[in-house]
Amino acid sequence: MRWHVRDLAHRVIGTAPLHPVASRARTAGLAPETVHGVLELGLRIGEAMLSLGAAAADVTGTIQRVLGAFGLADCQVDLTFTSITASYDPGVTDVPMTVMRVARNRTTDYHRLAEVHALARELTGRSIPHEEAAEVLETAHARLDDILAAPHSYRAAVVTAVLSLMAAAVAVLLGGTVWVALVAGFSTAMIDRVVRSLGRRGIPPFFLQAAGAGVATAVAVLLFVLVPRLPIELATIPPSLVVASGIVVLLAGLSLVGAADDAISGFPVTANGRVFEVLVLTVGIVVGIGGVLDVARRLGVTLDVVENAGDAVSPVVQVLASGVVAGAWAVASYARPRAALVAAVAGMLSWSTFAALRELNVGPAVASAGAALLVGFVAESLAVRLKVPSLVASACGIVPLLPGLAIYRGLFLIVDDTGSLGDGAEVLLGAATVGLGLAAGVTLGELLAAPVRLASQRARSRWA
Repeated sequence: MRWHVRDLAHRVIGTAPLHPVASRARTAGLAPETVHGVLELGLRIGEAMLSLGAAAADVTGTIQRVLGAFGLADCQVDLTFTSITASYDPGVTDVPMTVMRVARNRTTDYHRLAEVHALARELTGRSIPHEEAAEVLETAHARLDDILAAPHSYRAAVVTAVLSLMAAAVAVLLGGTVWVALVAGFSTAMIDRVVRSLGRRGIPPFFLQAAGAGVATAVAVLLFVLVPRLPIELATIPPSLVVASGIVVLLAGLSLVGAADDAISGFPVTANGRVFEVLVLTVGIVVGIGGVLDVARRLGVTLDVVENAGDAVSPVVQVLASGVVAGAWAVASYARPRAALVAAVAGMLSWSTFAALRELNVGPAVASAGAALLVGFVAESLAVRLKVPSLVASACGIVPLLPGLAIYRGLFLIVDDTGSLGDGAEVLLGAATVGLGLAAGVTLGELLAAPVRLASQRARSRWA
């Protein structure tokens, strides 16, 4: 009977906490100068990842793994929207040490991000002995210096050309003709040149987005005025598709996925910062489009808007165009050919899934979220095997689904005298819902794929 009671007690009493809190400080047995070097290396890697577009959870996890490889597994790491802090407490036997770094600049460079990921994986693949720590630190710092100081993978002219190709593919995806694709590519080249020129003068990103959207809308207004005077029908070059193509290019640079990832992963401060940044930059696009539309209306130029004409395009052409859009954005973000090819496949996968769900009469927001979930799951599952960060495939793969035409249509209805403010707001709300669905779907897919990726890594390590 006693053994039955003991067995019952073992079944009832819980186990140790899965995530212990308020653990006691322990010393790692490292010299203070080595500890400082380890903290600096971890924060430099984290700052580089944060500046290059990585999510807060990925940054924090990488820093903790790098510190743990040197024996500082109990360090406290805190991250906000712009700063990273790491603190090491050796207990009562020594003096605590805290290091902080601030990520002042943000850019998108997927090749550099992949190199930083590779460096972090090499450091965290083993436990580094104390006697080798100083040498490993010096080598890692030198390699990180080389990664961050290396020139971009492509020149600015190449990026401009690739963005033009991306806008042309978006125009085809929306149902535009070859003429629409050519004009969309030309206007996007103008947008990129204007934004780069203003950016070099220190103009804030809000005004850069407004200027880019204003250029795209101005080209549409010019088309509406000039085309009737040419031997070309206006229906051949719908101005709204030109604007929508430019808007998708501008929307692609927003960190929608990172904002949703931070919110879901438990980083509210960083998520609030990213969400606010996305909101401000989106408002910049709205201001640019709305301002030009209002000026055109006051000058007597009455634009019109068309619905998505993508159904008139062959499904095969749509899938290929979506691959070009995703791959072109990856190259514009300095991804190398291998990563760009993976991104292109992810774009084709996302559009195919979206189209299949739409055929089943699923709403656009839910269909977008479902497509993004599949892309996020596949990107996270195959990231290590393909040697391409999941962020590259997921962030680029959802670009073909960004609601550029819906944003333009909503603003048109608000500005136009014959439109309804309520109808315009409803369309803009639908566009925002699609954006949130894309971001949340990618994040959920990555979370669901994490156990699969870990199981695959353990299986490969057993066979190695």
